[in-house]
Amino acid sequence: MMIVDPLGTFGFTAANGAYAAGLKMAKAARKPSGRATAGKSARRSPAARSADGGGKGKKLVVVESPAKAKTINRYLGEKYVVKASMGHVRDLPSKNPKGVKDPVPGVDIEHDFAPTYEPLAGRKKLLAELRKYARSACEVFLATDLDREGEAIAWHLAEALGVKSDKIRRVIFNEITASAIREAFAHPREIDMHKVNAQQARRILDRIVGYQISPLLWRKVAGGLSAGRVQSVAVRLIVDREREIDAFDPEEYWKIGAVFTPDITSADDLAGKWRQFLDQRDSDGKGPTQARQQEFLSTCGAFRAELVKFGGKRFQPVGPDESIAVAEAIGMEIENVEQTENPDAKGAAKNIVTVHGKVRPDGPSYVVSELKQRDSRSRPPAPFTTATLQQTASVRLRFSTSRTMRLAQQLYEGVNVPGEGSVGLITYMRTDSRNISKDAVTQVRKLLGEKFGPRYVPDKPNYYASGERAQEAHEAVRPTDVSRTPDDLHGVLEGNQWKLYDLIWRRFVACQMSAAVWDVTEANIVADAGGTEAVFKAMGRTLKFDGFLRVAGLPRSGEQILPDLREGKPVAPVEI
Repeated sequence: MMIVDPLGTFGFTAANGAYAAGLKMAKAARKPSGRATAGKSARRSPAARSADGGGKGKKLVVVESPAKAKTINRYLGEKYVVKASMGHVRDLPSKNPKGVKDPVPGVDIEHDFAPTYEPLAGRKKLLAELRKYARSACEVFLATDLDREGEAIAWHLAEALGVKSDKIRRVIFNEITASAIREAFAHPREIDMHKVNAQQARRILDRIVGYQISPLLWRKVAGGLSAGRVQSVAVRLIVDREREIDAFDPEEYWKIGAVFTPDITSADDLAGKWRQFLDQRDSDGKGPTQARQQEFLSTCGAFRAELVKFGGKRFQPVGPDESIAVAEAIGMEIENVEQTENPDAKGAAKNIVTVHGKVRPDGPSYVVSELKQRDSRSRPPAPFTTATLQQTASVRLRFSTSRTMRLAQQLYEGVNVPGEGSVGLITYMRTDSRNISKDAVTQVRKLLGEKFGPRYVPDKPNYYASGERAQEAHEAVRPTDVSRTPDDLHGVLEGNQWKLYDLIWRRFVACQMSAAVWDVTEANIVADAGGTEAVFKAMGRTLKFDGFLRVAGLPRSGEQILPDLREGKPVAPVEI
């Protein structure tokens, strides 16, 4: 394979090769000890195989992790032996055998990208133990995860255990609960070779890209760097975005804002307090946040507004001279104008003009000319997918992606709950679907009615569309039993486990609640600026009905709450 441009065409070349591999591997039958036997799964139906019985030993169940094995063992009973594979058991070799000089170890590029697998070094003893159990078992259930990676692990196990294909059963479940386990084992299926080949194509593409690009990075950039199907595309996205930023041409714009108060007599005193408040600095040298500023203004009965019209037209000046002239006309006393240049910027952003001033005592008078009130509804957000769970945990809990997924895996596989044993607390956490099972919806709606009352339960369940490529058979991330509240698990879960469970529980419960309702008020503030009308607009809202916010919590950003305003009544500018 010739590398033309690592940031351009290479990714597509490699992808085409991997796609061809995925289509052709199923035809490339190999012995288990050598080339992969892709496509050679059992051909008889699970129902027919189950009817045969076969063998007098216990039934072997293979899962990925010991924690999951412990939880599942509770539900299956003494007729089953549950063992953990500890993840993958086979992989492509890291280097060629002695005397072989293939460019990509384990991948025969010249023959339909056929892979060669070998047992992982740390899994040989484990595989020997699993083979021993598999030979004496009447049935072997492969209960690995339900994603592509889990399907591939199941196939590798089937290939490595050395038992007849009619003993192999594949079971999947979205949650580790008694009902879900019983349902899964009552309806086993074949190994899905489409998923297996999709995973093999990803793995082979990683190997092709990594083994041919990484040495180039070592020579040209730095030793120890690695390339793969993910890193290569990520670099391309970063480069494309950087080029967009470089090509962006900033445009000049101006905004004039004001702070008003309906208490005319206290405007001057409030202006002094406002300036003192803005001059405060924290330990990092930063001034008050927007939320703190809004809290200060609300406490003082003041509010912000923005100039939207001047002289009957939308306020959209073309330069500093016009902006300063308008500011003076509406009552701003210019104290000084600073002009600086940013050498790293371009276009209009190179020249920065900062205008300092205060309210002029003899400025125009302002009056509330119009008040509009309306209701605004906020719909609850969708239940978590993998991506939204990671994003929200990062913002709310300051968790890294790896920490979030590690904790979620622990909650999914099972946590020891006093009086219950090992219990799976959430559904499978690797999902791009927003689907929710009917049973889960019924359960949460019942809980809402009992806990908060009928007003918080919408007439119909809330449904959320998934992305176009989402696997609709999966569910969103949710608690396995919504009646098990975060309060019930205080002292049971470790601190970070509890925080993540609380986040997932609240998001799921909130997604099936009624919308929040706000009272929105819009106010137009008008002044006669030397014969020219100036119009400011202020907007604020107050919570009328909390709805889903009762569980999800109020937004953290400070909402502007307008004081008691009346049409035709004057207001005074505190700051312009």
